[in-house]
Formats: sequence, C-alpha cells, structure tokens
Amino acid sequence: MARAAIDIGSNSLLLTILDDDGTVLDDRAEVVGLGTGLGDHGMFLPDRMAAAEEVLTAYVSAAQAHGIQPWNVRAVATSGARRAMNAETWFARIARKLQLRVKIISGEEEARLAWLGAIGNMNLPAAPCLVVDLGGGSTELVLGQGHTVYSRSSLELGSVRLTEAMLTDPVDPEAVQLARSHVDIELTKIPLAHPPALVIGLAGTVTTLAAMAAGLTDWNAALIQGTALGLDQLSTFVDQLRVATPAQRALLAAVAPKRAPFLLAGAIILERVLIHARAPEMLVSDRGLRYGLLAR
Repeated sequence: MARAAIDIGSNSLLLTILDDDGTVLDDRAEVVGLGTGLGDHGMFLPDRMAAAEEVLTAYVSAAQAHGIQPWNVRAVATSGARRAMNAETWFARIARKLQLRVKIISGEEEARLAWLGAIGNMNLPAAPCLVVDLGGGSTELVLGQGHTVYSRSSLELGSVRLTEAMLTDPVDPEAVQLARSHVDIELTKIPLAHPPALVIGLAGTVTTLAAMAAGLTDWNAALIQGTALGLDQLSTFVDQLRVATPAQRALLAAVAPKRAPFLLAGAIILERVLIHARAPEMLVSDRGLRYGLLAR
C-alpha cells in the first residue's frame, strides 16, 4: 500500500508519496512562507495560513488519488509551529476540514527524522557523518554512523528567521559579518571533537544553492542528488547575493525563485556550519524529514 508524508515547515510545505517498494509516486514542494513575520512568539498570518491551507488541500487530494485517506497521511509541523501561538488552533481547524492530523514535533525529533531521511539512499562511510537540515525557522544537526545517532541538536537558526532578524535589504557588509558572528556563536553549542567524515546538506535552500552552482534553470533532482557544494562556492554566493537586487536573486535562483529572498541567510548558515565542522564541502540530498517519516 502507498504511504504519504507531509512536512509543514516555516517556509515550505512538502509532500512525498511512496509505493510499497519505495518508488516515489509523487514529490512536491510549495513555498508559502508560513513563518513570515513570526518572530519568537508571534502568530501565523491569516494570508499565509490561507495559502498553506490551499496547498494542504491539494496534497490531501493527491494522497487520496493514490488510495491514502487523509487520516493516514503522516503530517508533521516543525519550527514555525513550535513558536506560533495560533498553531494548535489552526491545525484543529485543518483536522475538521481536511481530516488531516498534523503533529507538532520537537526539534530533537525533527533532527532524528532528518537523519533517517538523509541516509535512506546514500552509501555512507564507516565513520561519523554530520547531517545538516536547514529550514526556514531552525537548523537541525545530527551526528551519526549508519543507523546509530550519536547526537542531535536543533538550533534556532533558519533562513527566514535570520533574514528577518539581520539581513533585510539593503544588506551592507557589516550586517553579513554580524550574521556570521551570530551563527558562529550558536554553533558553539554543538561541539565537534573531530571533523565528521562527511557532511550532508538537506532541504530546499541547500538544493537551490546546489542548482545555482550547477547552472540549472529547471529543477532536476537527478542532477542534484549527491553533488557537492563547497565552502568556497558558499562564500562566493554570500558575496553575490548580498549585492544582488531582489529581481537578480530570483534570476539566480531560477529553479525556485520564491526561495530567493532567504538564500543569503541560508548560504551564511551553511558556510559557517562547514567551517565549524572543518569540512571543505557538503554532499547535497533532496531527501529529508518527510522521507524519515516514511522510513520502515
């Protein structure tokens, strides 16, 4: 029987439907900016909830087309929902209207699921690896080997959150340095005694930056999965995105222009993670939390 998972993040809503043998039947991502303007203890905005509800309605219909009833869809919400004061009320309305049951998960559970999703189709070395799941509202870092997780942490850093706090246009060089310093301070909460054998980057910001590095104008997961995104490339993107206009950023991020406003923050976070991990590059994965939800 087919199975489906929905990941409700601070910036994107993602759907994956797998067949019994793990074949991908449907895989979608829609940027709705649910966490826009949320801050630390704010509210989901009415227009963002309406946009998200429209996407969730389409996702439920897609699952039903594969014989999956809404109450059997594995749906979770992450950082934005943990902070939004009206999240529980909104999800209760979603449950009544769509029969879709959404669970708000902790940062630690988010990190665990990201690890499961990342290792699902990768041949990992027989040594500790670091998975980085960069979202709109938080970043999860998981250190593990094979199916053993050694440590998992959730940092209150995300591409949308950092943009709204420190990188609103026009962005001057001092703002970038302050953002870098802020991320560095947060990363000191996660000591790494030894550099990991491999760093794996997940989620839409990572794959969009990888597509930019590859010069793609149309999305092609096969050309992104398993490619490398280097520290030098990320630093170059920081310089380019800082001086680019919003329209220029959208052109650079042709495969996902709705992510363009938050790519500068994302590149900074990823750059600092690689420096913290003493790694020259990360491997890119287009799989993540929703694949962890569907892991058996």
